[in-house]
Amino acid sequence: MSGWLLIIFLLLLGGLISSFGDLLGTKIGKARFSIFKLRPRRTATLITIITGSLISASSLPFILLFNRQLRISLDELQNKLQDNRTLLSSLESERKNLEGTIIQKEDELTQLKSERKNLEGTIIQKEDELIQLENNIIELRSGKVVISSGQSIFISEIQSDKRLKIDTQIENIINNANRFTQKKVNPNIDEPGNILLLRKNHIDELKKTISKGGDWIINIKSVRNVLKGEKFVYAFPELTKNKIIVLKDEIISKAALLDKENNITDVRNKINFLLASSLAEAKRRGSLVNEIKLKSDSVKKLQKYLKNNKGFDFEFELVSLRDSKTAQPVIVELEVSKLVK
Repeated sequence: MSGWLLIIFLLLLGGLISSFGDLLGTKIGKARFSIFKLRPRRTATLITIITGSLISASSLPFILLFNRQLRISLDELQNKLQDNRTLLSSLESERKNLEGTIIQKEDELTQLKSERKNLEGTIIQKEDELIQLENNIIELRSGKVVISSGQSIFISEIQSDKRLKIDTQIENIINNANRFTQKKVNPNIDEPGNILLLRKNHIDELKKTISKGGDWIINIKSVRNVLKGEKFVYAFPELTKNKIIVLKDEIISKAALLDKENNITDVRNKINFLLASSLAEAKRRGSLVNEIKLKSDSVKKLQKYLKNNKGFDFEFELVSLRDSKTAQPVIVELEVSKLVK
């Protein structure tokens, strides 16, 4: 149905229904009919209103009945409304997912910021360590290193069978080592302080081992190079069995001196060789000493002997003058005898 025909149809339909309503209202008014306990006149007015409402209510069904395009448009509108609801629901779901993703990304960003801060702190720490290392190298070259890395700071004996408790002995050793270290690193400071730092678990391991019995040597060593004037010295204790390294009257090393080598330089070199060989042997056996002590009058006796016995080949021997334990000095005497040709 075309638009004009629809309009004419609606006008005719409205006129017909209004005429019918007016006629019905007039009839009801004359008949003095009453509903809902209203007066006849009010009842006629109510019927007229209801009739007008019917005109409006009947317009749309008639339009839909006779206008196919309008029906299709309403169906399409309904479908679009449904599509819009679905799209809105999808958009709402995507919005929630997006909000969740944003929160996740914000957490990841916070974590990355924290990691970057930690990394920056590590870089700064490494830079400080590098600067300290460079300073140590400079100080080492300038001769200001007073304790080298791995160097023995303090060596002391300790026994598990003494009446004095192990804890007390270790405490006394650490205190003595601390005083010795302070005098070496900060000689201008008179007030005693805790400059030597050892880890508690290392001390506990010492006590556990010593408590099993026997004689021991505690050797406190430096962890790193220590410069003069530093406030702290990091160290670790090393535990060694205290045992006899060389026996009294034991020949530790010996060497031959030929007649053609009988001059001051050769004799001195031969003695130094014997001392170095004896120190190496003592170290191999577990000694903690850094030198072999030669009896003071040994060289004079040797010179006198060689002067009075020219033209011979000789054999030099370094003989221990006493039993020496792990941390005790090794004292030797130089003995010389003629080699039979």
